[in-house]
Amino acid sequence: MTSISLNPKAKVFLPAGNDFVKALQQTTHLGIGAHQDDLEFMAYEGIQNCYQRSDRWFSGIILTDGRGSSRSGRYQDWTDDQIAAERLKEQEKAAELGQYACLVQLGYRSEEVKNSPSPFLQKDLVTIFSQTKPEVVYLHNPADKHDTHVASFVHCIYALRKIPKSHRPQKILGCEVWRSLDWLVDSDKVLMNVSLYPELAKELNNLFQTQIAGGKNYPQGIAGRRLANATFYQSHQPDKVPAIQWAMDLTPLILNDSLDIAEFTAQYLERFRYEVLQRLSRFTPPQ
Repeated sequence: MTSISLNPKAKVFLPAGNDFVKALQQTTHLGIGAHQDDLEFMAYEGIQNCYQRSDRWFSGIILTDGRGSSRSGRYQDWTDDQIAAERLKEQEKAAELGQYACLVQLGYRSEEVKNSPSPFLQKDLVTIFSQTKPEVVYLHNPADKHDTHVASFVHCIYALRKIPKSHRPQKILGCEVWRSLDWLVDSDKVLMNVSLYPELAKELNNLFQTQIAGGKNYPQGIAGRRLANATFYQSHQPDKVPAIQWAMDLTPLILNDSLDIAEFTAQYLERFRYEVLQRLSRFTPPQ
């Protein structure tokens, strides 16, 4: 099926039955998430823009094996092996429903992802990046509050910096999951209109029953955030679109390999701080 060498734990799923190398090479939109369900929650723009298209293809990469997830209800007595196997199947169902070109689940433990640097994970990511040349890559963002998400983002940036600049993606977006990006100043927000195929979005969000039954109402939470982003975008204008997800433009991090990730992120925080204090100062009487 493939001449690409990945770690023995990696699982490759090809919904259309294509050759793995060909599927990677035809990928125009690539999402890389820490966990099963992250892609559908954060990178839906890429999924919808490629859905039912023959000239655009979305592919997904999941870094972890899903073992550490919470569980209750019918899953409360499941072992780590059982829950990991079921989460893998859920992600494959999402790839089939969303018509992905390919899905790669690398199978690392969360602890391995958070152990930076992780040379084996870096090697896998570089191998995959070397076979793709997508227009857009969707990553976790550096201000996310989930440790594994932030570690995943950092690994991806370091891996992208190891491939030739001529082969790097045109655009890198950092997406919201475990923290909304509504706090960004408007000029820093990348607007992702995620209004296409609402029934597809709903079905994808409902696929991950191991997590939903574990006590997390992700389907309504994700839909609610997208609606809230659209409604509260502009105070004096009608809603432009029914559903919005916000992203950071992370492209500068792969255009300039010496750009410090922490300093880059701090600039977003400083612009937010300046905007809040500057607005407050307009209405605060002088002492």
